[in-house]
Amino acid sequence: MKFKFLAVISIVTLLTVACARDVNSKQAVSETQPATPVAQSSTANVSQAGSFVRAEQPTQGNVKVLTENGKRYLEFDGSFKTNQGPDLFVILYRNGTVPVSGIKEKDYVSIARLQKTSGTQRYAVPDNVQLTDYQSVAIWCRKFNATFGYASLGN
Repeated sequence: MKFKFLAVISIVTLLTVACARDVNSKQAVSETQPATPVAQSSTANVSQAGSFVRAEQPTQGNVKVLTENGKRYLEFDGSFKTNQGPDLFVILYRNGTVPVSGIKEKDYVSIARLQKTSGTQRYAVPDNVQLTDYQSVAIWCRKFNATFGYASLGN
């Protein structure tokens, strides 16, 4: 029993340390969804919003879902901040809370690779994604299937 406890603690520690390492700047990016520059516009309609909370790593700031000129975006505000990590992505998750680890492929859709770990940023939501199917936005480490932080979306 003591061995199992030590094994579990060792695995959790390994995942935490590995996900917090700096990303290698020469790592290939395989996402097809380009980042969208943030632009202020009076024609934007905000439909949902939420505040990030910690999961595996400290994560803070706000996100909103907005529609601008017929396109939908996830927009992080200037107070957004999370830790560095390998293979970080912005995802939409089906439930209002996101597990710290072990999310299943059927429960999320990947939007794009995280542009940067702090500050204002915007991500286009693909037209084929039904936002009503998803209740939260998460920062997710694909390499270790670990959720850095997430924000439940409300109206």
